[in-house]
Amino acid sequence: MIRPAAILLLLLAPLVSRGQDVSPDAGLASLQSAFEFGQYAKVLAKAQARIDEGHLSDPELIQLHKLAGLSAFNLQQDKDAERHFTALLRLSPDFGLDPFVVPPPAMKYFEDLKARLDPELEAIRQGRRLEEQRRKDAQAREQAAHAEEERRRAEALVRRVTVRTVEKRSFWVNFVPFGAGQFQQGRDAPAVAFAVSEGVLAATSVISYFAYGALFEQRALPDAPGAVETGIPVNRQIEARNWRLLKIGSAIGFYVVWAGGVADALYHHQDQVVTTSFAPAGAPASSGALPQTPPSSTLSVLPTPDVWLDSHGGGASLTLRF
Repeated sequence: MIRPAAILLLLLAPLVSRGQDVSPDAGLASLQSAFEFGQYAKVLAKAQARIDEGHLSDPELIQLHKLAGLSAFNLQQDKDAERHFTALLRLSPDFGLDPFVVPPPAMKYFEDLKARLDPELEAIRQGRRLEEQRRKDAQAREQAAHAEEERRRAEALVRRVTVRTVEKRSFWVNFVPFGAGQFQQGRDAPAVAFAVSEGVLAATSVISYFAYGALFEQRALPDAPGAVETGIPVNRQIEARNWRLLKIGSAIGFYVVWAGGVADALYHHQDQVVTTSFAPAGAPASSGALPQTPPSSTLSVLPTPDVWLDSHGGGASLTLRF
């Protein structure tokens, strides 16, 4: 069972800890107030204790050594006064006491000590000047390196060449079958679709043409000795009809797909296409539009795909050269 005294200690612990958590500024103000009221022994003891604790900044140490040194001087403790003033001057070699606040005897003691320590203080000043110069030199080198990097970036931007490529496209290629217009436009998927479809239909038309022609046979006429006639036997009429319909249908299909490819190519046609890119100076390119020779194309058309509806059937014939 928890006793009331333990409960009371638990409740008072946060208050005690908050009371002990005093900021450095508040502690220095308290010491300064005590010094002004002449409590030199108290100020000396607390200042020394606070210095021994450590974790102080240079301004705090300087203030504590000043209060401790003046308190020790007023208590006629010259060794402690000299020790604290020496530590103060080593932290700040050019430190000076305020003659409107500090009495003349203390001022004289401090200035005499400062004169005796002048060689040591000058060495400290020289070391700090060298450190400051090194810091400035390092900062200057960093700034120079940054400026050089910026200069190189600016030069790279100036030297970068804008390359504009102009591709001229032939209008008449759009009328060529087998997806030629789509290939010229760089649209590979529809180009392959048109090429495959038209190729299959054209091949079917050609095969049907020759298959239909192979059905014709010659026979002698019984009423006219030496005379022959050419025709399709009666028993193969159905086969001949099927081949003929396939030939005609594939030829018509070829024209339909070809017309669709031409319409698609004309819809997406552009006389010229401009692409812009960037290249470093010295690359084999020059700014502005680059002239290009239009792609040469030659279209030689022998009898265009057609259907002859005579007794010998029909066929297709097409020759293309690019």
